[in-house]
Amino acid sequence: MIGIAIRACFGKPAFEIMQQGQTPAGMKNEAFPEKTMIFGLFRKKNNNQAIVDRQYAALTAAARMPEIYERLNVPDTVMGRFEMLSIAMILFFRRTRASATSGQEIAQEIVDAFFQDIDYSIRELGIGDNSVPKRMKKLAGMFYGRLEAYSKAMDTGDAEALAVALQRNIYPETSAPADMTGLAGWMMAAESHLSAVPEEVITTGSVTLPAVA
Repeated sequence: MIGIAIRACFGKPAFEIMQQGQTPAGMKNEAFPEKTMIFGLFRKKNNNQAIVDRQYAALTAAARMPEIYERLNVPDTVMGRFEMLSIAMILFFRRTRASATSGQEIAQEIVDAFFQDIDYSIRELGIGDNSVPKRMKKLAGMFYGRLEAYSKAMDTGDAEALAVALQRNIYPETSAPADMTGLAGWMMAAESHLSAVPEEVITTGSVTLPAVA
C-alpha cells in the first residue's frame, strides 16, 4: 500500500516536487538532530509493516482533505500536496518524539517510506543511478528544512511566524502570497489534538488528524 500512496496523493510522479523546493539541500535539522540522516534507513521491521501501512495511509488521507485546498489557501497542485503531506508527517513526527521507542520507530519508518517512494519514482523516470543520491539529498533538505522551521515556530506557539514560514514554502515565487494564518491555526490545533492521543493509538498506527474547523 505504501508503494502507491504518495503517487495517489500527488497524482503524478513524486519526483516532480523536487524541482520546486526553496530549502537548501543538506540543511541541518537542529530541532530533531537525531533524525537528520535518512539514507541507509530504508528498512522495515516485519512486525511493524501493517502498522506503518495503516498510519501512512491515514496521514496521506489527511493531506488530501478537500477543505485544506478549498478553505486554507493551499494550492491543489503537485507541490501543494507535497507540502501538505510533509506537514502531516511533521505533525506526526513531533508527537512521536516524546513516545516510547516503538512509537519513534514507527515514525521513522513512515518517513523512510515517504523517501523510499520518492526514490522509486525517480528511478521509474529513468534517472541514472549516479544522480539519485543527489536528488534525494535535495529532497531531504527540503523536508527537514520545513521540519526545523515549523518546529521553531510551534515550539514557541508563534502562529504568525508559522504562517510566514508556510508562505515562504508554499508560495516561494509569489510576490503577494496567500494568507496562511488559517493553515497555521489548523496546524496548532492539530498539535494540540495529537498531544492528547494515547500511546496505544500511536503503537497501533491509528492516529488521525483533525478536520478543518
